Amino acid sequence: MKKAVYLDSTVPSYLFDERESIKLHCDITRKWWEEESRNFDIFVSLETIVELNKGNYPKKNEILEFVNKLEKLEPNPEIRDIIKVYIQNTLMPKDEMGDALHLAYASFYKIDFLLTWNCNHLANANKKQHVRILNSRMNLFVPEIITPLELFTEK
Repeated sequence: MKKAVYLDSTVPSYLFDERESIKLHCDITRKWWEEESRNFDIFVSLETIVELNKGNYPKKNEILEFVNKLEKLEPNPEIRDIIKVYIQNTLMPKDEMGDALHLAYASFYKIDFLLTWNCNHLANANKKQHVRILNSRMNLFVPEIITPLELFTEK
């Protein structure tokens, strides 16, 4: 059985991004997608698509076309309760449609890996213990929160 990966909005964005300032991360993301993604069941949430739909930025249509082909996790009222706990316990910023939402989906649906380039609020070693404590209190699964760089298989 394949392990599951939840993509936050940074991963699809970096697949299509061409900024020189983040070129290394974009190259790693494309390499991961080309070489590794087939080894996993890949998921996004409808909220990820909403998040990507906001704003005006280069290659928006290609990014939205890409994520619309991926399997979507359905909203569930319990996810909103999880988000509130994350925010009340200062695990995540107070934006209910942001980082807390992605972690709540991955936790609620028992997704093995939350893949992100957000190293401030998600893929951050200083947050991992806090995530484990809060998810344990709520009897939730604790996904591995990592960047694409950390999810290559050995060859």
